[in-house]
Amino acid sequence: MPLAPVGEELSPADRTRFARHVILPGVGAQGQRRLRSARVLVVGAGGLGSPVLLYLAAAGVGRLTVVDDDVVEATNLQRQVVHGVADVGRAKVDSAVQALALLAPEVEVRPVSQRLVADNVLDLVADHDVVVDGADNFPTRYLVGDACARLGVPHVWGSVYQHDAQVSVWWSGVGPCYRCVFPTPPPPGAVPSCSTGGVLGASVGAVGSVMAEEVVKLLVGGGEPLIGRLLLHDAWRQEWSTIAVAADPDCVVCGTGADPLRPLGIDADSTSTGSPDAAFDGSGSGPGDGAGTSAPGLPSISVGDLARRLSARESGSDAFVLVDVREPGEREVVVIPGAVAVPLGEVRARGAEALADAADGIPVLVHCKTGARSAEAVERLRADGVDAVDVTGGVLAWVRDVDPSQPTY
Repeated sequence: MPLAPVGEELSPADRTRFARHVILPGVGAQGQRRLRSARVLVVGAGGLGSPVLLYLAAAGVGRLTVVDDDVVEATNLQRQVVHGVADVGRAKVDSAVQALALLAPEVEVRPVSQRLVADNVLDLVADHDVVVDGADNFPTRYLVGDACARLGVPHVWGSVYQHDAQVSVWWSGVGPCYRCVFPTPPPPGAVPSCSTGGVLGASVGAVGSVMAEEVVKLLVGGGEPLIGRLLLHDAWRQEWSTIAVAADPDCVVCGTGADPLRPLGIDADSTSTGSPDAAFDGSGSGPGDGAGTSAPGLPSISVGDLARRLSARESGSDAFVLVDVREPGEREVVVIPGAVAVPLGEVRARGAEALADAADGIPVLVHCKTGARSAEAVERLRADGVDAVDVTGGVLAWVRDVDPSQPTY
C-alpha cells in the first residue's frame, strides 16, 4: 500500500513539469500527488545521498530532510554530485539545500547539520514516511536501522565499496530489519573504508538511483520493493543479482522477545563479531583508520620527530626502517619519502616475518593514513619481539605538518 497520502491537486504547471510521471502506469496524477505530500529523511549528503536527494527533489517529493554534520572536501567531488568546487569548505547540508533549490524550488528541504545520536534519532525518524540511509560509518548505520525497526518505518539502505554494492529495503513487521541480516558490526579496522580502498564514482550514482527508485515505489505503492531481497551489484563485471533475506524471529531489535527499552545502535552491543556489511561510501576515515592518535601504551613518534630522524638517517647518524602499512593504491596518491611498503594484511598474516627483508635488528617506525592500522601493526610486531614504534597521525599528519605540498585523500 502507498505510504504517502494523496496531496493537493496538480496545477497545469505541475502537470507539465511531471508529465512523464503523470502518464506513467503505476504513478499517474494520484501518485504524483502522493509524492508531493511525502516526507523523506535522507541520512548523509555524500556519495549515495547526492543522487538520492537530486532524484527525489526532481520527482517532486514534498519534504526532504537531510542530515549530515560534515563539510565538503575536494576528495568528495569525484562522486558527491550534489556539491561543486565552490562548495569546498561549506557544510554539506547547506550545499545540498542550495543545489536542490535550483533544481526544484517548490520542494521543502530541511537541513540538519548535526550527527545522528540516540537522543535525536527517534524524533527524526518518526516524523518521516521513509528513511534513506546513505551514511558512511557503522555506528550511524546501526543507529538508523535500530530506530527504523523500533518505529516500523521503512529503511532504504545501500552501500558501495570500490565497484561492489548492495541495496535493500528493511522494514520490520513486513520483512527483515537491518539487524536481522547484519546482527553485529565488524570489529574496528576489519573493513576498509572508501578513503583507503577507493570507490568508483559512477557506482554510487547507480546505487543511489536504485535507492531513489525504491523510495518512490514505497511512497506511491507501486512495483515490488526490495523487501526480503538483497540486491548485489558488481560494476566491474556489470552484473546485478538478488539473494533472499528473511526476518530473524530472535532479532534483538524486532524479534518476538526484543526489549523495547534496549539502547539503540552499536553502543548497545556487547560483542562485535563480524558482519557481511563490508561496504559503504566513506567520505572520511571510516572504520578503516583512526583519528590520528596512537593507542594507549604503544611507543610513538610525531611526524616532526620522524622528519628529523629521516634527515639523520640520510647522514648516517641514525638507523631505522620506516614501514608504510597502507594499500598500494593509497601509495599512488602520497608517500612519506623513504618508506618501505608492507601492507597491514602481510603483517597480520606473517608478523615479524613480513619485515624479514626490510629490517634486521634495527628499530621499525610504522605509519598508515591516520593511525589505526599502524597502531595494530606496531602491537603485532612488538608481540613478535620487533622494536616497533607508531608514527602518530600517519601520512595525513605528515602532509599537514611537514610537507603541505603533497596531496591528501
